[in-house]
Amino acid sequence: MKPASIGDYRELARRRLPKFLFEYIDGGSYDEITLKRNREDLAAVALRQRVLRDVSDIDLSTRLFGQDLALPVVLGPVGLAGMNARRGEVQAARAAEGAGVPFCLSTVSACSIEEVRAGTARPFWFQLYMIRDRAFMADLLRKAKAAGCSALVFTVDMPVPGTRYRDHRSGLAGASGLAGDARRAMQALLHPGWALDVGLLGRPHTLGNVAPVLKGRTGLEDFFAWMRNNFDPSVTWRDLEWVRANWDGPLILKGVLDPEDGRDAVRLGCDGLIVSNHGGRQLDGVKSSVRALPAMADAVGGDLAVLADGGVRSGLDVVRMLALGAKGVVLGRAWAYALAGRGGRGVTHVLDLIRAEMGVAMALTGVRHIDALGPEALDIA
Repeated sequence: MKPASIGDYRELARRRLPKFLFEYIDGGSYDEITLKRNREDLAAVALRQRVLRDVSDIDLSTRLFGQDLALPVVLGPVGLAGMNARRGEVQAARAAEGAGVPFCLSTVSACSIEEVRAGTARPFWFQLYMIRDRAFMADLLRKAKAAGCSALVFTVDMPVPGTRYRDHRSGLAGASGLAGDARRAMQALLHPGWALDVGLLGRPHTLGNVAPVLKGRTGLEDFFAWMRNNFDPSVTWRDLEWVRANWDGPLILKGVLDPEDGRDAVRLGCDGLIVSNHGGRQLDGVKSSVRALPAMADAVGGDLAVLADGGVRSGLDVVRMLALGAKGVVLGRAWAYALAGRGGRGVTHVLDLIRAEMGVAMALTGVRHIDALGPEALDIA
């Protein structure tokens, strides 16, 4: 039976993935307080029901960064997503292309920029971390330009990786050498469908964009060691000037929660920002994205495009974010669960679900067009 909701896809992903991969998608940092807040605070946003309005023609289309979108959503960057289904980022990018929404490829994807470009017909977005090796970063930006990437998402909330206890418990992190390999292999063998589709037929497992600097080391412990040693904790706003000088297309900052940081993004010529706490995977205990969104939209919404992520599991959640001031909503776990559950077909289905759910929510709030969706759609006590 086809899953009926994103929650159903989460359960399907849990059954189909080895534990270490499911926990990587599903988990957050430390005690996962912020992870819970993202969902709970978003679910608590009340919409204002209106009646006897002509809602026979609902328009969900919008325009972001010079691109016409069928829906105001983006498939956001998800690290290691290509390990959830065979050549997974290519499948997801094709699904986004078919739905008329952007796909953003992570720096730490299984499929390289070149592979995703070869497998798609339309430009996609690219996500970049600040890495100590500026020559490597410059090379990634050159590859993104050569592939025709239409926007750069620069993630700024990860100067150091957050501690994720679930990854240690599952054996994804902290389990090195033969013992770690054996533990993960045993988990894979308990999921023979994944083991065949991804583990065997989905090779090579090289983390395409960072393969040149890993120099043939393909183990997960090699990847996480590279992350710990190469993410740059000395990064400042002055480094953003370097990124801006090396990228002449739309530049979007991801991981901004404080309006003061938003105003700095405006000052330095960014085109957009994503209100985000990294899905509750970095600093545990910070506010939810949906709590941070209205103040950010008020502070900088007139100067750049404000997007948001965090806890979105339905088209209704998308409508909530838009009513609170977002111009677009970035999906993460929602599409990762779907990719793990049913591959590209699952991602296509999730986007169809979001489209249908948004249409119902807008009709029942009496709003016909995305651009008309604002605070008046909220029921504020």
